[in-house]
Amino acid sequence: MIHKELGPGLLESIYERVLSHELKKSGLKVANQVFIPFLWDDITFENGFRADLIVDDKVIIEIKSVQMIAPVHAKQLMTYLRLTKLKLGLLLNFNEALLKDGIKRVANNL
Repeated sequence: MIHKELGPGLLESIYERVLSHELKKSGLKVANQVFIPFLWDDITFENGFRADLIVDDKVIIEIKSVQMIAPVHAKQLMTYLRLTKLKLGLLLNFNEALLKDGIKRVANNL
């Protein structure tokens, strides 16, 4: 619905806001721009990484608006999953003619 209405090529932040709104409307708990801390040399860096959306404390959604999903995007999401100990992430590239072509599921130890 979002992709059909807005089309491809907008800023990631626009898709993030609208998707967050729609997920909340459907009754899901959504956290936006969630800082993900990481530990290095016994020091915790509180805001080293930031996930676009975390839905129901279970799924990380990373939103892109790029020509094509690169391997580094999936690796970025996998890092977020490992650090949060969550199992499932979705990489959504809204810059596709058909959104279904821009969806990648990333699983952490499933």
